[in-house]
Amino acid sequence: MLFESDAEKVHQWVSTGSLPAPRDVEAAIEEAHRRYANVGEGKVADYIPALARATAGQFAVTLGGVDGFVHEVGDVETTFSIQSVSKAFVFALASEALGHHVVRERVGVNNTGLPFDSVMALELNDGSPMNPMVNAGAIATTAMLPGADMGERWEFLVHGLSRFAGRELSVDQEVYVSECQTNDRNRALAHLLHGYGRLEADPDEAVDLYTLQCSLSVTAHDLAVMGATLAGGGVNPVTGDEVVSPEVCRDTLAVLVSCGLYERSGEWNFEIGLPAKSGVSGGIVAIAPGKGAIGVWSPPLDSAGNSVRGQRVCAYLSRALGLNPYASVPDEQVGEPVPA
Repeated sequence: MLFESDAEKVHQWVSTGSLPAPRDVEAAIEEAHRRYANVGEGKVADYIPALARATAGQFAVTLGGVDGFVHEVGDVETTFSIQSVSKAFVFALASEALGHHVVRERVGVNNTGLPFDSVMALELNDGSPMNPMVNAGAIATTAMLPGADMGERWEFLVHGLSRFAGRELSVDQEVYVSECQTNDRNRALAHLLHGYGRLEADPDEAVDLYTLQCSLSVTAHDLAVMGATLAGGGVNPVTGDEVVSPEVCRDTLAVLVSCGLYERSGEWNFEIGLPAKSGVSGGIVAIAPGKGAIGVWSPPLDSAGNSVRGQRVCAYLSRALGLNPYASVPDEQVGEPVPA
């Protein structure tokens, strides 16, 4: 296995191609929205009262390129809470601040194979949260952020996520209060982590910080820009701000490939092939390295907590626009029709 010390000796060439012409991207986005707008499967999350009030028919599809253009259709100006999609970007911020090895050793990068709020996963792994995309791992990651107290860590977090989005983000207070009243399981996870000696911060403060993080208000447009920042080596394509390093982007996308869709990550990777993260408000961000990112929002979820329409949109666009990094043809065949 090639580890970081070895990788420093190897010159790394990176080539991932580019997006199709803008008119083709626009056509694909519009077709994806048309195809799946009337899908009636899934259920809006109801264990958080504020989320249960979402309208099932709301639907937004966006794609942000590393060139700064954002193509979008549907309810793209409607805000929703970022929820677990935030985990990807907070992990990136923690990795940038603390380093590759620190986050890997303290949190882990392996899939649990169990639901995102599993207590059993902690017990089976000696209290290790295993990865930063499940709730226990996200709480541990958030608690590691730089700062002398919760207030300083929050300022670091919200500033960092705002830089990813290219605008100042704020908390949806209704969602925050609603989650505070229903997050007993997250508090249990935090206290269990603390009991195993894997959470240095006060567990209740760590959960409160994580709840604030999940309550940040975003749009599908924001998700596309945030994802495109990871796709473009950490540079926000709209503002030009270097949010994190290319190395951190690489690490973040690697974790998303294996853990971003929870216990469905293997199926997602097999069918769609894009590093991605979902959230229970119905958002999904899916990243095509070097090209851009899909930001989609549709509240009805499957049993694993992933947007039903969002998954179908990402599958369609991955194929229609050639986004899957595992799909390749020899150079001489580029641009030629691929046999059925």
